[in-house]
Amino acid sequence: MNDILNWVSTYGDDIVLIVLITGVCYYLGSVFMERIIRRALHTTKHNWPEKDIEKRQRTLVGLFKNIWRVLVITFGTFALFHLFFEDVSLAPLFASAGIIGVAFGFGAQSLVQDFLSGMFIISENQYRVGDIIDIEGASGTVERIGARSTVLRDADGNVHYFPNGMIQHVINKTMDYSMARFSISVHPLSDLEPVITLINDTGKKLASDAKWESKIIEAPSFVSIGEFTAASVSMLISGKTQPADQWGVTAEMRRRLLFELEKNKIELSNALPGVQQPPKK
Repeated sequence: MNDILNWVSTYGDDIVLIVLITGVCYYLGSVFMERIIRRALHTTKHNWPEKDIEKRQRTLVGLFKNIWRVLVITFGTFALFHLFFEDVSLAPLFASAGIIGVAFGFGAQSLVQDFLSGMFIISENQYRVGDIIDIEGASGTVERIGARSTVLRDADGNVHYFPNGMIQHVINKTMDYSMARFSISVHPLSDLEPVITLINDTGKKLASDAKWESKIIEAPSFVSIGEFTAASVSMLISGKTQPADQWGVTAEMRRRLLFELEKNKIELSNALPGVQQPPKK
């Protein structure tokens, strides 16, 4: 009992000090790093939309916080080890760890590849936390970008884990801006000029609506005539939106168009897509 009390009286203050410094560095370093990254991205001159800046911030903050925490815990652990075993030299341990690391490295090439690929993905800003992307046939929202893997959650709530080293082709649907792009099919005997005017007017009204103006960069408008048959004429409509707002804008534009078409007695095609109806006798 006396030995324990003597040990505590000898090393107790140092242990508390190391743990306290480690905890303070762990917390304050993370807070300080987050503020620095957010301020740096806001003060840097670029043309990114506000949503893109926020995604970039979340991605970099998460990465650097993890790196900082690992470093702090590692140094704190070595400090405690040196305190408990002050007569033990760490040089042989590092030497043996280096030899083991070389041998282990031949069997961990995929981990190195994943780490390097992750660094390139983040540095090149290919996608960010919060982006909606397609990776190798899976589509969803990026929840986390780690040094080794990317975590994606799809529309059904399923979580997909992709090692960064295997990611070869990425489709980012929410980079800088998005496109609200869809088509409607009208009766082939319809006068197209009034339909085009109606589409453009509806898009302008939507873009000037207080609820939607912040989400729309360019008002949805008529682009071109697509496929036409004896049963229908397809009209392509497109507009530019803020990242990830294209689905909401498309749905609202369709709703308003249906109302205006019915109001102006413009008949939509009743043919199924890709099916040509026989001529009327």
